Amino acid sequence: MATRHKSTIKRARQALKRQARNRAVQSSVKSVLKRVLSAVEEKKADEAKAALHDATSAAWKAVSKGVLKPNTAARRISRLAAKVNALSGPAKK
Repeated sequence: MATRHKSTIKRARQALKRQARNRAVQSSVKSVLKRVLSAVEEKKADEAKAALHDATSAAWKAVSKGVLKPNTAARRISRLAAKVNALSGPAKK
């Protein structure tokens, strides 16, 4: 790294810290989302609903930290919710 100024050295150091933090948040969100998908594949409706609740919370926390964009979180949650709702049978009108 060809950084010479104090400020660029500091910015590079901060960027590495932010990158590690963001990666950890992104990884935890992915694993929570996968938990929902695995419950859906195994056709466990109650477990899928509980996991969906956790996934929703984790996704919006990632949005508040700036790791995910709001539309991305909403899209992922919506797709998971549709799969979970499909498990519980046809929707009543």
